Amino acid sequence: MNSITYDLPPADAIETDVVIIGAGACGLTAGLRANLAGREVLVLERDHSPSGSTAMSSGFVPAPDTRFQHGIGVTDDTKERFYQDLMAKSHDDADPDLTRLASEQIGPALEWLAEHAGIEWQVLDDFLYPGHSRHRMHAVPEKTGEALESRLCAAIARADIPLLTDAHATVLYLTENKMVRAVGATRPGGELDVIKCQSVVLACNGYGANPALLKTHIPEIADGLYYGHPGNTGDAVVWGQALGASLQHLSGYQGHGSLASPHQILISWALMMEGGIQINNRGERFSNEHGGYSEQATQVLAQPDGIAWNVYDQRIHDFAQSFPDYQQAMAVGAIRNAKDITALAEITKTPSKRLVKTLDTITVCQEGKKSDEFSRDFTSKPALTAPYYAVKVTGALFHTQGGLKIDEQTRVLDENGRSFPNLYAGGGAACGVSGPRVDGYLSGNGLLTAIAFGYVAGGYC
Repeated sequence: MNSITYDLPPADAIETDVVIIGAGACGLTAGLRANLAGREVLVLERDHSPSGSTAMSSGFVPAPDTRFQHGIGVTDDTKERFYQDLMAKSHDDADPDLTRLASEQIGPALEWLAEHAGIEWQVLDDFLYPGHSRHRMHAVPEKTGEALESRLCAAIARADIPLLTDAHATVLYLTENKMVRAVGATRPGGELDVIKCQSVVLACNGYGANPALLKTHIPEIADGLYYGHPGNTGDAVVWGQALGASLQHLSGYQGHGSLASPHQILISWALMMEGGIQINNRGERFSNEHGGYSEQATQVLAQPDGIAWNVYDQRIHDFAQSFPDYQQAMAVGAIRNAKDITALAEITKTPSKRLVKTLDTITVCQEGKKSDEFSRDFTSKPALTAPYYAVKVTGALFHTQGGLKIDEQTRVLDENGRSFPNLYAGGGAACGVSGPRVDGYLSGNGLLTAIAFGYVAGGYC
């Protein structure tokens, strides 16, 4: 149980300048930058091996106006354009100050990580995720979150920054004016290691693995499948409540409507953007698949049995094989092949006549002879043709987007808008830039605020 105390830390406690709680993209970025600024840093990680939400993610980070974009000819993406895309996706409900901070700092953060931490970035330019007006998704060469986490951990090791694993931060030691003077970390045997410090960065993600908080703040997804890290139990929110911190947009979250079932492998939404569709077990489409994969989670869960089928063709199947998750899905047999519509109906157990009607309708829409009933534009991609491919999917909660409200230096704010003297937060621990609903999530928002806010925190803590 997380707690705060006003007791003095033990006299023999070790000391450092900065304690960072959480070894995901946010915490590691903050640690690297604070270390380069001459601060002595200690990173605490509750798991035996760092992974968390970063490793479970796709590893894609949106950023505007970077030299990596310029290198592939994308020269007209600006911080203002990205800011407008973020606000538009949230229906202007995202916190404008935090959205501005993220859109302005993420590009410099990625370039800084390339220069000072050896993180290689490449821009994905073969498709646009919903809501992004330019090719701005950056990824490490392996195109996985696991590889991004591994590269950040390697940079931490090269910088000789201590990373203490199996160390669950559970206690904050405070002064009367709410300055954090030490952190207590519970070890596997139950003993408490106490570290005195000058500042603390909360990079311990959100509360997707806390059923009580989910039922309170996001009841619509509380009983759904949680596809996130089990360590995301809301430590920052619990501390924030105890401290009288300002909490914002706790009802916001990232869902995903394309998690292979029952295999629980993420199927990239790029398949939908390239021309794929989703059908239910009646053989019918039920939404605009280009609206966004986050809000599609609830759309899929609303279908009979809470499942849908991603349906696409050979062209898209060949394209998808560049994604490691898709290769993994192929290896376990989640991807099914059908030589024609009859075989596709058998695989998906859908009525053949309805399925034929669904595919015929999108062909007509693709030819521009009819408008889609869900307002999707099919004219920019070729019509689906046999042979077909299909994968059964469900909707899931990936991670929460609300949290501690922070200022432009990422210091945590209290309920009166005053900043705590030396407490910083970023990533899933802080309020994000998606607003208060599932449909406000723009692809990549999780790693956007993890790296951008971690970069800012590392410069100030």
